[in-house]
Amino acid sequence: MGAISALPGSVVDLIAAGEVIDSLAAAVRELIENALDAGATRIGLALWPDEWRMQVSDNGCGMDLTDLKVAATAHATSKIRAAQDLWQISSLGFRGEALHSLAQLGDLEICSRSREAVHGWQMVYDAQGQPQGWEVSGLAPGTVVTVANLFERWATRRAGLPSLPQQVRSVQQIIYGCALTHPGVTWRCELRGKPWFSLWPGEAPLALLPQIVPTLAATDLRHLSTTQLSVTLGLPDRCHRHRPDWVKVAVNGRFVRLPELEHTIFSAFSRTLRRDRYPVCLVHLYVPPEQIDWNRHPAKLEVYLHQLSHWQEQVAALIKQALQTVEPERSRRSIAVIKAAEERGSYRTIGPAPDSSLSEASTPQSPGRGLGQLRALAQVHKTYILAEHPAGLWLVEQHIAHERVLFEALEDRWVLVELPGPVVLGSLKPQQVEQLQNLELDVEPFGEDLWAVRSAPEPLSQREDCKAALLELSLCSDLQTARVATACRSAIRNGTPLESSQQQALLEQWQRTRNPHTCPHGRPIYMALEETDLARFFKRHWVIGKSHGI
Repeated sequence: MGAISALPGSVVDLIAAGEVIDSLAAAVRELIENALDAGATRIGLALWPDEWRMQVSDNGCGMDLTDLKVAATAHATSKIRAAQDLWQISSLGFRGEALHSLAQLGDLEICSRSREAVHGWQMVYDAQGQPQGWEVSGLAPGTVVTVANLFERWATRRAGLPSLPQQVRSVQQIIYGCALTHPGVTWRCELRGKPWFSLWPGEAPLALLPQIVPTLAATDLRHLSTTQLSVTLGLPDRCHRHRPDWVKVAVNGRFVRLPELEHTIFSAFSRTLRRDRYPVCLVHLYVPPEQIDWNRHPAKLEVYLHQLSHWQEQVAALIKQALQTVEPERSRRSIAVIKAAEERGSYRTIGPAPDSSLSEASTPQSPGRGLGQLRALAQVHKTYILAEHPAGLWLVEQHIAHERVLFEALEDRWVLVELPGPVVLGSLKPQQVEQLQNLELDVEPFGEDLWAVRSAPEPLSQREDCKAALLELSLCSDLQTARVATACRSAIRNGTPLESSQQQALLEQWQRTRNPHTCPHGRPIYMALEETDLARFFKRHWVIGKSHGI
């Protein structure tokens, strides 16, 4: 008994219709998604773009002769049966349009063998998806779909498509997307009869990304997952992009467009990246079928997602956790190697310096964030702190390091205090007054076009430039921006001399922050010169005597 059958008209009428096959990439996408729905763990693609021909092979469950006879007819599918199934979609495909469209647009041939059968079948279809003949075929369990002369009957459509090189790149991106959302699959791709690229499987996208983007290393990435959510991200100080091309959201095995969640991702990285950089972050949601509606877009690129605010909170929390936990683990490994080397060598790492106080600003008293033990050596140009690290030398910019300390302190404790006397501000726009009120500052009219501010954030209350600071706060867009502005104004200025004890105290406070790699504006806080870099520069790996010409 076959598993594939035509959908009743009442169900077809409910399906979001549209052009399913509009390019080479779309044809490849539909065939690959069929292979994934069939449970394939190995998928091969052979592409001849100049001949408008492709072949997709897989080791999935395969089809018997009964299914093959109806596989390419209109709205024939094994994935749904009734109208209520449209709200329980658990497969990548469900409309039964792809193979029928391919039969209409080109020459379609399918070879398939089910896992229970002793042999397979080869089937050729006409333009209506009706079988034109079949014969026994010897092949392993799985399916091989060949499409030739795509769009030959629709010359105007072929002429309107992008150039073939562009379409080939689109095909490659389709495969990359499917590989990242199904990391347990092996991919082998050929182009014009020659090897193109291969992707090896792994437990998570962490294993696939370095194969797709050669400039990324597994050590530059971090992966965390729960039962309903997984996040793979690049460490902000190691990998970032000039464009937001690697911020992607997947739902139940397919990348989709969800601008609200993409905005959540950008916000989560906003205080750890430079302003002109974008993160590498892949988010995968595993949503119960009844909480998602795929029947929105013909290519299933857009969805209706229930409980969107819940998912935004979960994504932000998991990204925050990933950014906070990666550095301690990496640093512990580095320090373990150094400690092991100490036992056989004559040098020793530097222990922590005595505790000292830098300022009265409160800082989070959490454990060290895993940056390693730092010892202040000197202040350079009254701007940078030169510090000794177990793995080399670090140059820390004092203003933005202190800015990070103060910003996180303000995140934990945003306190408004009454000013000794009101600060009078003039020529404020209505939105500026509204912003001060949104920050819960005590603001009231004080005459024509004048306003009296009677409270301020605690770090600003005793400053001589309190008036300028309040004007700056009135231009902030929200509380987070106000905290950044307050921290920036309150931090140690570059050009300020620091005693050794003050330098050490700042380093220790900074190390205890949750995100020590960048300031709240996204600028890097330190530059590391590793011991390996020093050894390479001074050529310490040379054989003794070689540098003397012996």
